[in-house]
Amino acid sequence: MKPVVDLPFLRLAMLVLAGHRFWVLPLLPLAWPLFQAGVRFFINGDAGAVSPGDVQGMIAVPLTALGVFLGMRIIAGEIDDRSLEIAYTVPGGVERLWWIKLAASLLTLIAAECLLALCVWALFTPFPPGMLYGSLQAACFYMIIAMAMGALFKSEASAVITTLVVLAANGILTGFGDNQLRFTPFFNPYTLAEGSQQFTSDEELLAWTVQNRIAMALVMAAILGLAFVRGNRREELLP
Repeated sequence: MKPVVDLPFLRLAMLVLAGHRFWVLPLLPLAWPLFQAGVRFFINGDAGAVSPGDVQGMIAVPLTALGVFLGMRIIAGEIDDRSLEIAYTVPGGVERLWWIKLAASLLTLIAAECLLALCVWALFTPFPPGMLYGSLQAACFYMIIAMAMGALFKSEASAVITTLVVLAANGILTGFGDNQLRFTPFFNPYTLAEGSQQFTSDEELLAWTVQNRIAMALVMAAILGLAFVRGNRREELLP
């Protein structure tokens, strides 16, 4: 019986994405909370008080950076490595390769998030598990954006630059977390629940959260579909 997940192919996808030391990737985001703890200890003499509402951003920032790196490697990496023509010869079609790369990237993000969650919990404060989904949502959103931009502009550098522009626009619109907009990937309902008066009831806040999660899932699916359409245009992507 054929396995649901092709583990050898998954490992090969990770090798293409990040090289032989791909196992280091989930460890890299830990530098951010450790840096935060070091700064707080230097200034306050301890790790300092961290609100549970701030935890989502503390996890989402390094996770999103990792997501952008993985996203730019999925399609644009093949172009920059001059291996795209080989990718089109993969049995089952090139989409099979894109999907397995996405699966490998998602597993890497989940592993990194678990390590980040343990680190933040130990260094700063306990937090609701629901924050983990919000952080992963932001990372996946910008991973898919980077993937789509890489396919559109046929370059890893262009993918990163355009994704950073979108990320900066999101930061400006939301005041870098001070203004929670429900239709942005970084929407954090826990920040609103800690004292903001932008909503009238817990039921309204729940409705905003559900709207955000569904809307972001639909937007990501649409962008992913467009990236696949672009990726299948062999004559336009090959040099």
